[in-house]
Amino acid sequence: MILVVFIIIGIVARASILATAASILLILKLLSLQRFFPTLERRGLELGLLFLMISVLIPLVNGKMATKDLLNAFLTVGGVCAIIGGVLATYLNGQGLYMLKMDPALMMGLVIGTVIGIVFFKGIPVGPLMAAAIAAILFKIFNYIFR
Repeated sequence: MILVVFIIIGIVARASILATAASILLILKLLSLQRFFPTLERRGLELGLLFLMISVLIPLVNGKMATKDLLNAFLTVGGVCAIIGGVLATYLNGQGLYMLKMDPALMMGLVIGTVIGIVFFKGIPVGPLMAAAIAAILFKIFNYIFR
């Protein structure tokens, strides 16, 4: 039932990834293919990150980005800011991944927060890893202030 709710929310909120993910899981469940759930749970994030990295590297491979463009990243303020942003994002995502591994139940909070962000704030779902990274920062700040 919860998957149907997520499908409806995904359609209403125009969050096609949420609707598609819930639909695929519902189909697997209806076809009694739950035996794939542990593998998807264990390797799904890695597979998603693999495809994300492939999509980021494609402009380098298909010639849309030249070597000169790469060098400019080191020579402009925007390029340097982008490099620093990339370093910070990957570090924070690592913290988020660690937090999810320590407490996988947090994923439901991330999903609910993502849905709220999509529906009420017209947000764009960037994925559970960045949400977990932000949650990890908030958790560390909370622990620092109250401990």
